[in-house]
Amino acid sequence: MDTTENLPLLGGLSPQQFMRRHWQKKPLLVRGAMPGFKPILSRAELFALAQQEQVESRLVVQGAAGWRMKQGPFPPRSLPALNKSAWSLLVQGVDLHHPGAHALLQQFRFIPDARLDDLMISYASTGGGVGPHFDSYDVFLLQASGQRRWRIGAQKDFTLQEGVPLKILQHFEPTEEFVLHAGDMLYLPPRYAHDGVALEALDTDGKSQACMTYSIGFRAPGQGELAAALLQRLADYCAGDDEASPTRTKKMYRDPTQRATATPATVPAALSLFAGQALQAALQDPLALPCALGEYLTEPKSSVWFDSPDEQASPGLVIRHALAVLLDGRTKMMYDEHHVFINGEAFRARGPDAALMRCLADQRRLSAGQLRKASAAALDLLGDWYAAGWLVVDGGG
Repeated sequence: MDTTENLPLLGGLSPQQFMRRHWQKKPLLVRGAMPGFKPILSRAELFALAQQEQVESRLVVQGAAGWRMKQGPFPPRSLPALNKSAWSLLVQGVDLHHPGAHALLQQFRFIPDARLDDLMISYASTGGGVGPHFDSYDVFLLQASGQRRWRIGAQKDFTLQEGVPLKILQHFEPTEEFVLHAGDMLYLPPRYAHDGVALEALDTDGKSQACMTYSIGFRAPGQGELAAALLQRLADYCAGDDEASPTRTKKMYRDPTQRATATPATVPAALSLFAGQALQAALQDPLALPCALGEYLTEPKSSVWFDSPDEQASPGLVIRHALAVLLDGRTKMMYDEHHVFINGEAFRARGPDAALMRCLADQRRLSAGQLRKASAAALDLLGDWYAAGWLVVDGGG
């Protein structure tokens, strides 16, 4: 992607200009971000997704008794009637289940894959919404069909209402208001308060239009969450080193100068010092932390699984005869200076093969011409990924 090209998606800004002026700084309203945009999924297809066990979905209803929320899956005919007002169906991670949704996310890859999370679709009847709230991450709100009124504001009081199943602000103070039509988009930085309500809208034939909003969300791991995940992976990394070098002497805790104690429940200061030194030793390997981070960032969500190909041909042979290989839409692939990471696994990469794998991660495909440049080892590795369902082939023989 040319990050200097001005894009209608960003209101005529280039990705570089958008990131410099708006990303994590201030909102941006874009009229006609995607002119003529049509929903990627029909209402029936969206409702069918919400019936599936592996798809995260929620139903939010606002009534006389207040707010109600229910987690999916939602069997057929379990959702409110279409003509009933003030309800919303939220379906998370649609990009994992629909190629069109996955393709839509690719337009936002001027932001690192490490930050891009998923596409959520909100279907709302007239008056439907989830109340005034804020998110801890950046979000692009693309109106797919119908109309939604957004009120937004830089909130100072983040106190939440008590006794409701949603994180709704108690004292919402909007400063701007917009009505978004199909193809319009609103970007909001983290913790920017917003409240979206579906409006009644009619098409040219006078028929009611469904209000569907696509939320392109970004992951922002908390420091504690990230530390916990990395420490666990560092422990596995160090344990793997010990298994790979069984003859290496392990440094064990020793306390030959420990005196008899009358307070046996006290943690020895020397053991606390040894524990700190153990953590420091784990971080001394310059590749350990980057490796743990890459594995963490590419770990698939718990609801994701891959299907192996049905054909009986050798995976390596399939790769060698492919017109192209493409990453499966659910596959996460990234890289750093020394590694290639894919679906939670790390591989050391160097030389021409490393350049090829980085191209696969960036472009999410390799052509037959690029495959001809790969070494036998690289082709075998691609064959393993294909057998695992992480890759798909175009024109495999």
